[in-house]
Amino acid sequence: MTSALDILNDTFGYPAFRGRQAEIVDHLAGGGDALVLMPTGGGKSLCYQIPALLQPGTALVISPLIALMRDQVAALAEFGVRAACIHSGQDALEADRAERAFTEGRLDLLYVSPERLLSPHFAWQLAKAERHGFALFAIDEAHCVSQWGHDFRPEYLKLGFLHERWPGVPRIALTATADETTRQDILANLQLGSARVFVSSFDRPNIRYQIVEKANARAQLLAFLRAEHAGEAGIVYCLSRRKVEETAAFLCAEGIRALAYHAGMDSPDRARNQDTFLREDGVTMVATIAFGMGIDKPDVRFVAHLDLPKSIEGYYQETGRAGRDGLPADAWMAYGLADVVQQRRMIAESPADERHKRVASAKLDALLGLCETAACRRQRLLAYFGEESGPCGNCDTCLDPPQTFDGTEAARKALSCVYRTGQRFGAGHVIDVLMGRGGEGVGERVRQWGHDKLTTYGIGSDISEKEWRGIFRQLVALGLLAVDHAHGALVLTAASRPVLRGEQSVSLRRAPEKRKAAPAKSRKIDAELTAGEHALFERLRAWRAATAKEHGVPAYVILHDSTLLELARTRPQTYDALRHVSGIGARKLENFGAALLDLLA
Repeated sequence: MTSALDILNDTFGYPAFRGRQAEIVDHLAGGGDALVLMPTGGGKSLCYQIPALLQPGTALVISPLIALMRDQVAALAEFGVRAACIHSGQDALEADRAERAFTEGRLDLLYVSPERLLSPHFAWQLAKAERHGFALFAIDEAHCVSQWGHDFRPEYLKLGFLHERWPGVPRIALTATADETTRQDILANLQLGSARVFVSSFDRPNIRYQIVEKANARAQLLAFLRAEHAGEAGIVYCLSRRKVEETAAFLCAEGIRALAYHAGMDSPDRARNQDTFLREDGVTMVATIAFGMGIDKPDVRFVAHLDLPKSIEGYYQETGRAGRDGLPADAWMAYGLADVVQQRRMIAESPADERHKRVASAKLDALLGLCETAACRRQRLLAYFGEESGPCGNCDTCLDPPQTFDGTEAARKALSCVYRTGQRFGAGHVIDVLMGRGGEGVGERVRQWGHDKLTTYGIGSDISEKEWRGIFRQLVALGLLAVDHAHGALVLTAASRPVLRGEQSVSLRRAPEKRKAAPAKSRKIDAELTAGEHALFERLRAWRAATAKEHGVPAYVILHDSTLLELARTRPQTYDALRHVSGIGARKLENFGAALLDLLA
């Protein structure tokens, strides 16, 4: 591994490989195929970039997103690596220049979308480039090949042709998110049957997970941002385009710099907002899940969800965009019963066949289990991906453990009331009956339907409405109640019968009235710097912003926050000392060394 380590040190400026990177590089450089499952921010790109520089020929990297390709190429250029990309957003001259460099063997890596790779025009370019040889084929975001995955791309199913045409070229498929079903899909559909599978830990210890009961979600989000992430970059996910635009407008009105992103926007507006988010500090992107896959911005300090995702894979993938630099970050979500009703309805009304609907329902059930657990959230999250762990100490349920109680009696009251009201109403109406609301205004419908005469009327008046909402949400999550997708009504399931008959007990969690929030300062990436170090860190950031603007690249392509923090702490005064700072390779030392030493002097 000496030459690979030399490239890691001299070109990329990192002192040592992390996790299983060295194994993967060695295996691929030796001609083996690989499937790599590694969390976002774990260093997947180096697993193919270094073998590409070790081997003769060009490495072809298949990537699904223009933003990712563009940023990877810009970052490689700063390291002195010969890389280019070909995508639909380029003008003809730019694309022609990249194609010519590729066919003449003047590139170490070429990034291309699966659609462009499969086009008849590109087949000619592949034929011309063949005489110079291919170092390897890297298929990024490989979960897109799975029909069970949350980012399915039909074009990925055709990528097996690479192996059929060039069986001797090593291949590597990479993804941050894949359960066992998706892994098997990747191996089968990409003809990677003999590939070695490398599974790194899915744990992202720097991310703090927090899921709160939804009350006024926007107000809750605003309080979270002001307390923990003022002036920092982050992503807020919403389910609908309308909600994206309304939430972005709300945050802007509250003094937070927020931009919108969804598939219904004009392409130029969408691209402009994405570029602003990537290139400028402190921007909050409010988006649908159309935004994010392949976004390489390392300093995203929070990811918030105002709506429930569809699965644990989706949640993990989306929250994984926070804290790619390894510094503290937050994954925050507001969740309520209406979210469950909405997701159930979407599954039922989708055009998918029954098998796909069953899989989607099972994935949603697993996510609800994560939301309602009284145990460590990280432990539950990792268990879904087949990884055992102990309590993390860095999620809301570890920091402020919820109480559990014997909820059998409350569950029986709730289930009985659903039955007595005819299984035709949502939670709000059933709660009104349980609480004995039958007067004017709030409980008027109760009286209109004659539900004030039922035996279950008023039997739950000793429990607050907030507590009842939590109970109903958990009963749905536990599978004791289902939601009729057509009308949003609660209906009993077969699993509710033993509870109603007194044959089965039910344990429920009681959300604490007030969560213990860590002091905002403790979550700041520069919290441990002295006043002098902090001033230097800010000067370094200002220099980086100006340099990035001059180079026409995002700031993190120049240097990561983690590198700036190390510079501020250690204040190296010579080129040799600067060379030993993580993230400063030979080309960056040559380009930026003098300016940095002036700042640090």
